Amino acid sequence: MLLRCSRPSQPLLRHTDVPQRVTESFILSGYRFPNYSLRECLASAFRPTNETGNFWTHFLAVFVFAFHFLELFGWEGWPSFSDPFFYPFWNYFIGVFLLLMASSMAHLLNSMSLLIREICFFVDYGTISAYTVGSSLAYFYYIHPRAGITALGHHNVTWEVKTVHEGPPLPPPSFSSSPSALPEFHMFFESFYIPSACVVALICTLACCNTRQRWRRHRYIIRTLVFLLPFIVASTPVFYRLLRPSVTSAQSSSFSPGSLGLFFSRHCFWLLVSALFNISKFPERLSPGKFDIWGHSHQWFHCCTFLSILDELHMIKAEIRALALHPALTLPALAPPPLAGPTLYSTYGVMFTLQGCIGAIISWFSWGACRNQGTKAEHLKSQ
Repeated sequence: MLLRCSRPSQPLLRHTDVPQRVTESFILSGYRFPNYSLRECLASAFRPTNETGNFWTHFLAVFVFAFHFLELFGWEGWPSFSDPFFYPFWNYFIGVFLLLMASSMAHLLNSMSLLIREICFFVDYGTISAYTVGSSLAYFYYIHPRAGITALGHHNVTWEVKTVHEGPPLPPPSFSSSPSALPEFHMFFESFYIPSACVVALICTLACCNTRQRWRRHRYIIRTLVFLLPFIVASTPVFYRLLRPSVTSAQSSSFSPGSLGLFFSRHCFWLLVSALFNISKFPERLSPGKFDIWGHSHQWFHCCTFLSILDELHMIKAEIRALALHPALTLPALAPPPLAGPTLYSTYGVMFTLQGCIGAIISWFSWGACRNQGTKAEHLKSQ
């Protein structure tokens, strides 16, 4: 192992010199040999290969995201970051952090062996699913159609922000005492929204992991489209808020600077652009070999997905600020019960239970990949 770690960097190879499972469409060179040591993999982050840009576009994004995330807790008069109201926000952070770190590490370490390559990307798909549930938790508690509404005489949050020096003043909340102004789908949001997001996340993990063993010809299309469903499910509260007048903020349905509609439209735009890059394989499709190291589609895919996450973060922060600046609304007597506040069980409990289920799926597919590798090795020995 010491000799292996101290040897000079291995030469980069062409697509004809590596196993077919390692090659990417229209990327002709810059491949690392699929038997790198851990030290060589880490060193390759500072060496131009066809994975270098894939690593840095998500690894550096971790720090940018953390800066914008923690900025919220620096606002004047803001409560402690451990307040229960922020439990969903921290779970959202966990989901994004795992997604960015797993993606960057998968691209950095996948050349250690074919088996480790499979496991790396199984984990990558699992963290994408966990991110969608983290977003769902934040949407449920901060963008839910009845977020901020409380029972008569009771507050939904345990603190009040007296002064926040961030952004323009928000208009007062609008609310009608008529029961017809309340969301008709409150039963879906409060009983089925989070469970549906979790089930869809597990289905997506299964489907994406399966594309590494079957359906390989259309794997990019399947992996892109399979996450359209969790996006639709997770974004249900946003769609509802944009299609109907909000009960908590008069600006929610507008597209003015800092509004829910503007941030969400930008979030959707960057997701669409990232999907187009991932499916079309543009620009390397136009000139195979020219974009092997820098500028190929997967790097643009990473950049666009992070920009979508950043706009999503700004949208969630704006809604948190709106809830903090305006006093909680009260419900009429005939209205459905108020939205319960976040608890450890309803946030961290959901997230870590989901992580356990995703871990079981990853273990299952990893065992299958290991068994396939063993079968192929035995076949080669017999010949």
